[in-house]
Amino acid sequence: MEQNPARFAIGDVVEHRRFGYRGVVVDVDATFQLSDEWYEEVARSRPPKDAPWYHVVVQDSDSLRYVAEQNLEHDMSGLPVRNPVLGQLFDDFEGGRYVHRTRVN
Repeated sequence: MEQNPARFAIGDVVEHRRFGYRGVVVDVDATFQLSDEWYEEVARSRPPKDAPWYHVVVQDSDSLRYVAEQNLEHDMSGLPVRNPVLGQLFDDFEGGRYVHRTRVN
Protein backbone atom coordinates (compact mmCIF):
# COMPACT_ATOMS: atom_id res chain seq x y z
CA MET A 1 0.00 0.00 0.00
CA GLU A 2 1.37 3.45 -0.98
CA GLN A 3 1.71 5.96 1.84
CA ASN A 4 0.80 9.63 1.53
CA PRO A 5 3.72 12.06 1.72
CA ALA A 6 3.69 14.26 4.81
CA ARG A 7 2.30 17.79 4.28
CA PHE A 8 4.30 19.19 7.19
CA ALA A 9 7.99 18.96 8.06
CA ILE A 10 10.00 19.27 11.25
CA GLY A 11 10.16 22.95 12.14
CA ASP A 12 6.85 23.92 10.51
CA VAL A 13 4.52 26.12 12.57
CA VAL A 14 1.02 24.65 12.53
CA GLU A 15 -2.40 25.30 13.98
CA HIS A 16 -4.90 22.69 15.12
CA ARG A 17 -8.06 23.05 13.01
CA ARG A 18 -10.47 22.11 15.79
CA PHE A 19 -8.80 23.30 19.00
CA GLY A 20 -7.01 26.38 17.62
CA TYR A 21 -3.69 25.99 19.39
CA ARG A 22 -0.43 26.80 17.61
CA GLY A 23 2.66 24.64 17.75
CA VAL A 24 5.80 23.40 16.03
CA VAL A 25 6.27 20.00 14.39
CA VAL A 26 9.19 18.23 16.09
CA ASP A 27 8.75 14.73 14.63
CA VAL A 28 6.76 13.02 11.89
CA ASP A 29 5.40 9.47 11.74
CA ALA A 30 4.38 8.18 8.30
CA THR A 31 1.47 6.37 9.97
CA PHE A 32 -0.09 6.20 13.44
CA GLN A 33 2.39 4.70 15.91
CA LEU A 34 0.71 4.79 19.33
CA SER A 35 -1.47 2.11 20.91
CA ASP A 36 -5.00 1.19 19.90
CA GLU A 37 -6.06 2.09 23.45
CA TRP A 38 -4.70 5.64 23.03
CA TYR A 39 -6.46 5.97 19.67
CA GLU A 40 -9.81 4.81 21.09
CA GLU A 41 -9.56 7.14 24.10
CA VAL A 42 -8.00 10.27 22.60
CA ALA A 43 -8.58 10.35 18.82
CA ARG A 44 -12.31 10.93 19.03
CA SER A 45 -12.69 12.15 15.42
CA ARG A 46 -11.17 8.82 14.27
CA PRO A 47 -8.61 10.24 11.83
CA PRO A 48 -7.00 7.70 9.49
CA LYS A 49 -4.18 5.66 10.95
CA ASP A 50 -2.55 5.14 7.55
CA ALA A 51 -1.85 8.86 7.01
CA PRO A 52 0.94 10.95 8.63
CA TRP A 53 0.80 11.87 12.33
CA TYR A 54 2.87 14.62 13.97
CA HIS A 55 4.51 15.30 17.33
CA VAL A 56 3.76 18.97 18.06
CA VAL A 57 5.24 21.20 20.79
CA VAL A 58 2.40 23.52 21.85
CA GLN A 59 2.72 27.27 22.39
CA ASP A 60 2.74 28.44 26.03
CA SER A 61 2.44 24.86 27.26
CA ASP A 62 4.62 22.03 28.49
CA SER A 63 2.61 19.54 26.45
CA LEU A 64 3.64 17.55 23.41
CA ARG A 65 0.64 16.53 21.31
CA TYR A 66 0.30 13.69 18.83
CA VAL A 67 -1.88 14.97 15.99
CA ALA A 68 -3.27 13.49 12.78
CA GLU A 69 -2.45 15.38 9.61
CA GLN A 70 -6.12 16.05 8.84
CA ASN A 71 -6.36 18.12 12.04
CA LEU A 72 -3.50 20.49 11.19
CA GLU A 73 -3.03 23.45 8.89
CA HIS A 74 -0.06 25.72 8.27
CA ASP A 75 0.02 28.74 10.57
CA MET A 76 0.14 31.75 8.28
CA SER A 77 0.88 34.40 10.93
CA GLY A 78 4.65 34.26 10.41
CA LEU A 79 5.10 34.60 14.17
CA PRO A 80 7.32 32.36 16.32
CA VAL A 81 5.80 29.98 18.87
CA ARG A 82 6.45 30.79 22.53
CA ASN A 83 7.90 27.67 24.15
CA PRO A 84 11.30 27.43 25.88
CA VAL A 85 11.98 23.86 24.66
CA LEU A 86 12.21 25.11 21.06
CA GLY A 87 15.60 26.73 21.81
CA GLN A 88 16.94 23.28 22.67
CA LEU A 89 15.69 21.75 19.41
CA PHE A 90 16.16 24.47 16.80
CA ASP A 91 18.84 27.02 15.96
CA ASP A 92 16.70 29.80 14.57
CA PHE A 93 13.32 30.96 13.31
CA GLU A 94 13.47 32.01 9.65
CA GLY A 95 10.76 32.65 7.10
CA GLY A 96 7.96 31.50 9.40
CA ARG A 97 9.53 28.15 10.33
CA TYR A 98 12.13 26.78 12.71
CA VAL A 99 15.54 25.68 11.46
CA HIS A 100 16.51 22.28 12.87
CA ARG A 101 19.63 22.15 15.00
CA THR A 102 22.54 20.61 13.13
CA ARG A 103 24.34 17.90 15.06
CA VAL A 104 28.11 17.66 14.91
CA ASN A 105 29.89 14.51 16.09
